[in-house]
Amino acid sequence: MIKIKTQDELKLMRQACAVAAEVLDEISAFIKPGIATRDVNDFAAARIKSHGAKSAFLGYRRYPCVVCLSVNDEVVHGLAGDRELQFGDIVSVDTGVSYKGFIGDNARTVAVGGCGVLAQRLLDVTEQALDLGIAAARPGNRVTDISRAIQEHVEDNGFSVVREFVGHGVGRSMHEEPQVPNFVDRKSNQRLQPGMTIAIEPMVNAGRPGVKILKDGWTVVTQDGSLSAHFEHTVLVTDDQPEILTCPARTLSKLKVT
Repeated sequence: MIKIKTQDELKLMRQACAVAAEVLDEISAFIKPGIATRDVNDFAAARIKSHGAKSAFLGYRRYPCVVCLSVNDEVVHGLAGDRELQFGDIVSVDTGVSYKGFIGDNARTVAVGGCGVLAQRLLDVTEQALDLGIAAARPGNRVTDISRAIQEHVEDNGFSVVREFVGHGVGRSMHEEPQVPNFVDRKSNQRLQPGMTIAIEPMVNAGRPGVKILKDGWTVVTQDGSLSAHFEHTVLVTDDQPEILTCPARTLSKLKVT
């Protein structure tokens, strides 16, 4: 069942999403060459605590880390450890917080010091695809309109969309209805209504779309070893333009929609 949020619930969701956005900004600024992913995770834990929030990921289905840190060919759900980030790596930072009973969920892929031309183009196209998906989150449209906008932009630029993992509704729970695929799936064709809050999150591979899960049971990597990028915002469907809850200062007019 799709949960339509009340105005009181939305006030709390905006607070949770603002915390998630600030923490993601702080983590992104902290990342630099030579830092171990465990240090990034510890920094994230401290920042989340400083805001009076909790990690929405730690312990969720027994996930062992505070944030998801996925490096280079890792798509999502990467685990923090001893690995030191190198100049030229790209790191997908997925940050979810629980605050006052609601979840804020957002992600971005950042370059460690800098990156190659292909990696930068992958980051740009993935973020543009997110913007196009958000722009399609209007009342009267369907989930497939979001999915189509993302898929077409990604594939028109020679990249591929991951099929096994998708966006989702979000609110009091991390995963609510509806599922929001980054490819057109007629099984996810619900009509968008004001009050819906959804996490739109394209996961894009530089190579083929196939993925696999490593022996740790969590880390998802590309099957062909190609780079992968991940961007995400929590978005409110309104009576008019979508509201980006995890980036309140970023209006539709400022999206990278061309």
